[in-house]
Amino acid sequence: MANITERNGHYRIRVSAGYDINGKQLFQSVSWTPKEGMTPKQIEKELKRQTVLFEENVKNGQYVKGDTKFTDFANKWMSDFASSQLTATTYKRYSDCLKRINPAIGHIKLSKLQPTHLNAFYKSLMSENIMNQKKYRLKKDLKKMIIEKKKTIKRMAEESELSESTIRLMLNGKNINVETAEKVCSSLEIELKNYFEKVSMSKALNSSTIRYYHSVISSILSTAVQWQIITSNPCERVKPPKIEHKEASYLEEDDALRLLALLEDEPILYRTLFTVILYTGMRRGEALGLTWNDIDFTNGLIDINKSSLYLSGKGIFDSDTKTKSSHRIIRVPETLLPLLKQYKIEQSKNKLKLGDAWKGSDKVFTSEEGASLHPDAVSKRYKEFAQKNDLPNTKIHGLRHTNATLMIANGTDIKTVSKRLGHANVTTTGNIYTHAIKSADEKAADALNDLFTKSKLKNA
Repeated sequence: MANITERNGHYRIRVSAGYDINGKQLFQSVSWTPKEGMTPKQIEKELKRQTVLFEENVKNGQYVKGDTKFTDFANKWMSDFASSQLTATTYKRYSDCLKRINPAIGHIKLSKLQPTHLNAFYKSLMSENIMNQKKYRLKKDLKKMIIEKKKTIKRMAEESELSESTIRLMLNGKNINVETAEKVCSSLEIELKNYFEKVSMSKALNSSTIRYYHSVISSILSTAVQWQIITSNPCERVKPPKIEHKEASYLEEDDALRLLALLEDEPILYRTLFTVILYTGMRRGEALGLTWNDIDFTNGLIDINKSSLYLSGKGIFDSDTKTKSSHRIIRVPETLLPLLKQYKIEQSKNKLKLGDAWKGSDKVFTSEEGASLHPDAVSKRYKEFAQKNDLPNTKIHGLRHTNATLMIANGTDIKTVSKRLGHANVTTTGNIYTHAIKSADEKAADALNDLFTKSKLKNA
């Protein structure tokens, strides 16, 4: 039974929280203040509701004292809620954000956290050196040592609890974090300072990244409100920086045609992969997640239903598409199907040649051994290809933007474009491709102008 006391218009709700190991009864309490202007009857009704909610939360173990520090509650939120409700990639992003959030506001009690604290944090994120992250890079070739110690990349991965792709990228000169470097050194029994060098990277956070930090904090504090730990979310009283609108980078039509011509000289794996992304507008992960069962050659359809992702410590894995609307079935241009069929034949030949050595993957895009491709390795390959051939906008995601821009330029309605790209709503598409839509609108206006001008001249 809850005990309620009132003092100066504030109510204290106190309920039993069970007993400790010595048999002593434990209690939890929370304060509630009616909103200004509430009538006595409204206060009575809302107080009953708050009491019932509080009793349920205490009973279910979902209540933490209001004097709990932000970092303690954030840790509980991550373990009790985020671990089961968020995707693996989102959970990793939240964890990474908390590495910067907790040192800034983690020491503050939830009940004392104010908009001024948040504004000060966001202001600090705008400082020039906030991204001064320490990474490590090999300064000596480890391949010879791996052979000398009679180890394989697979064995190193098992010993260090890293993925094989992470180790390969490290051996090829990719920057890694200190934890990864230490695990590699432990596996090979070598000194970190003798084989790795620090790489300092400074880069200011942009407004969209700062808003993401804001959304992470807001998500955590919203749960604190739901669990009756605090009465309101201070994030609702803060205005994070406005997102700076940037036009999507894409290839002009001539460059897109030149790219297709240049791909004729590339290995069939990458020629097919890059062409598929350009022709369909798929995200990188969506293309790498495709299996042969997802392609309907008879009707020219592709079912986009998953995404291939990579996380340090977990390796390459398949996940659901980015959003519910990202799961879609699209028709592909007829000219793409012969290339896909040719590539499938080549893959099948390679599969037969390798026999038991084939990794057994049913993925469309795989390594020569049949293993899933590392998303970052694919991006690197495209960047090298684009730079070698002097193509602008050297990120692979630019192929997706090129697909959308060409569709809009050639008169495809924005709703269809949005659906094919798998956007959550048409507004998202409109915001990203403002320039392309404006250009298409101007072309339409010019076409109408020419039509009416010719009509006037004809009737004159």
